[in-house]
Amino acid sequence: MTRLSVELLAADTAEPITSAGHAQLGLAVLAGIAVIVLLITRFRLHAFLALTIGSLALGAFAGAPLDKVITSFTTGLGATVAGVGVLIALGAILGRMLADSGGADQIVDTILAKAGGRSMPWAMVLIASVIGLPLFFEVGVVLLIPVVLMVAKRGNYSLMRIGIPALAGLSVMHGLVPPHPGPLVAIDAVGANLGVTLALGVLVAIPTVVIAGPLFSRFAARWVDVPAPERMIPQRPSEELERRPGFGATLATILLPVVLMLSKALVDIVVDDPTHTVQRVFDVVGSPLIALLAAVLVGIFTLARPAGFAKERISGLVEKGLAPIAGILLIVGAGGGFKQTLIDCGVGRMVLEISEDWSIPALLLAWLIAVAIRLATGSATVATVSAAGLVAPLAADMSTTHTALLVLAIGAGSLFFSHVNDAGFWLVKEYFGVSVGQNIKTWSVMETLISVVAGGLVLLLSLVL
Repeated sequence: MTRLSVELLAADTAEPITSAGHAQLGLAVLAGIAVIVLLITRFRLHAFLALTIGSLALGAFAGAPLDKVITSFTTGLGATVAGVGVLIALGAILGRMLADSGGADQIVDTILAKAGGRSMPWAMVLIASVIGLPLFFEVGVVLLIPVVLMVAKRGNYSLMRIGIPALAGLSVMHGLVPPHPGPLVAIDAVGANLGVTLALGVLVAIPTVVIAGPLFSRFAARWVDVPAPERMIPQRPSEELERRPGFGATLATILLPVVLMLSKALVDIVVDDPTHTVQRVFDVVGSPLIALLAAVLVGIFTLARPAGFAKERISGLVEKGLAPIAGILLIVGAGGGFKQTLIDCGVGRMVLEISEDWSIPALLLAWLIAVAIRLATGSATVATVSAAGLVAPLAADMSTTHTALLVLAIGAGSLFFSHVNDAGFWLVKEYFGVSVGQNIKTWSVMETLISVVAGGLVLLLSLVL
C-alpha cells in the first residue's frame, strides 16, 4: 500500500471535520461542484484556482471550520503531487523525447508504409494507441493530427475515416491506461494495484478502441464528409532532422515501462511471497517511478543519441518536457485537495451509506459520478480526481481486481460526451476545420461511445472476475 493510500485510509477512518447531516453534506457537495463549474465555464478561471475556491466553498457550506478545511486541502494537494507528480514529469519527458527525436514519426511512417486501403483506419488506431501510452492527450493530438491530415489528403480518404480512429486511440489511453495522470490519481486515491489496473485497462481498452475507432468511423464519415483542411497541415518535427531512431528501438522504449509494470503484477500473482528475492526485485523495477525513470534513461540512448542530439540538447529536451506540465500538476494537485476535503467533511462516508441504502453497484455509481462531473466541468482529469475522492471509501472492502475495476469505471465515466466546455473539443474542431454541430456528431459521439462501451465492459468483467 502506498503512503498516499495509507493517508487516505487514515482520513477515512477519522472523525469528519463537520457533523453535518446527509442533506447538508449533499447540498454542500452540489454547491462546491457548482462553484467549480461556474468559475471554469462562466468566468473562464483556471481549473487550479476553481478547484481551490470550490474546496473552500464546500467546507464552508458543510459548516466545517475554515482552518481545518485549509489543512485538508493542502494535505490532499501535497499527498497527490507526492504520489503522482514525479510520474507525470517523467512521462512528459519521455513524450517530449519521443516527439522531438523523430521516434514518433518513425513509428508512424513504418506502420503506414505497410498499410493501405481498408486497413488504414486500423493502422491509425494502432499508431495512436502505441504513441498515446506515454503522451498526454493534447500532446498526442498535436503530434498525430498532421499525420492524419496528410494521410487523408494523399490517400484521398474521408477525414473522419482516418481521424476518428486516431482520436479514439489517444482518448482511450488517456482515460483508462496508466501512466496517464487521471488513472494514476484514481489508483492512488482508491489504493488500487497499478499492475492489475494496467492489465485490466489494456483488456478493456482493446475492444473499446476498436468499436469507437475504426467501426464508428464508418458512420462518422457518412455523417460528416469533409476534406482535410490544407491550412492545418504543419511541419512535422522530424523534417528538420538528418536522422531518426529506429522503429524497433523506439517501440521497445515506449513499451518498456508497461512491460516492467505488468511483469511486477505477474510476479505478484505467481510468487505471492513478499520476502522472496524475485518478488522483491520486481517490486522495485516494476514500480511506476523506476519503470518510467528507466524508460527515460534508455530513451537517451535509443531516441536522443540516434537523432544526433548533443548533451546540451538532451538537457533542453528535459526542460521543454517539464515546462508544459506545470498547469497539469497544479490541477491534479488541487483535485487531490478537493478530494481530501470531500473525505474529511464526511462526504465519502455519506456516499458509502447512500450506496448501501439505494443498492447501486459501486462501479456504476463511480461511473455516474464521473459522468456528471465531466459534463459539468468539461475536464476528464477534474472528473477523475473528484469522482475518485467521492467513491474512495467504496474500495475499502473490495478485492484487488474490483478496486482496479473501480478505477477503470471512473476513467470511463470521465470521457463521457465532450462538448463546448472541454478544451479538447475546440482543439479537435479547429484542427479538423469542422463546425460545432459537425464536431458534436463525430468527436462528442465518439467520446460518449468510448465511455459507455468501456463502462459496460468494466461491469461485465466485475461479474466474472
